[in-house]
Amino acid sequence: MAIDETSGKRAERQNMENIDFSKFEKNILDKGFVRLVDMMGDDYAAVKAARVSYGQGLKTPERDKALIIYLMEHGHETPFEHIVFTFHAKAPLFVARQWFRHRIGSFNEISQRYTEIKDEEFYIPSNVRVNVPEDRQKAVQLNDEELLRKVIDMMENVFDESYKIYKELIGLGVARELARIVLPLATYTQFYWTVNARSLMNFLNLRADSHAQWEIQQYAIAIADIFKETCPWTYEAFIKYGYRGDLL
Repeated sequence: MAIDETSGKRAERQNMENIDFSKFEKNILDKGFVRLVDMMGDDYAAVKAARVSYGQGLKTPERDKALIIYLMEHGHETPFEHIVFTFHAKAPLFVARQWFRHRIGSFNEISQRYTEIKDEEFYIPSNVRVNVPEDRQKAVQLNDEELLRKVIDMMENVFDESYKIYKELIGLGVARELARIVLPLATYTQFYWTVNARSLMNFLNLRADSHAQWEIQQYAIAIADIFKETCPWTYEAFIKYGYRGDLL
């Protein structure tokens, strides 16, 4: 049976080929960013994927949105796998290693074997946190400017020394793949992340949450903003029925 893709034409059909991706860029931390560089599908992609079960396609915007809400409310999440995002992110190594634990997605990262690290590519925190005994996952910020300045000074000294040794090793002819091992986890890296909306929502559940490390929270919040702008119906339904965090 043929599916009628023309039924229920929407008034404002998004044209994915003409999206201005330049507006989907957020600066994060002191030197990081996340930007949307490509996208396949939108809210309507999930609708079409769900209705194919009945040999049907799009209907009216009202009925299509209602279906999105129904799918999310009842945990029918497979149709959301047909919305796919590709992000370009720049983040400290320790953030990237947490990010890469989200396995349902594809990653390609800049290679420190092929590229040389620039001396300004280290993350300097803007706040200081301490662990709380009742929750091993959680840290709380302290309003202590003197301690923060001391922490930053100590970290910058380590960064300067490690980078100095790194450059000396490079100057001695040591391969980049070996010289890099003296660099700290604060070193910035860049990567591409391609992920479907279902997996992106899982990422937001875990990282846009106060139990996640503060730095990755900032990336998750920015990604949530992009998700909201590009898939408003899916985002609205997710926040109402699927979101388990406490920051959005």
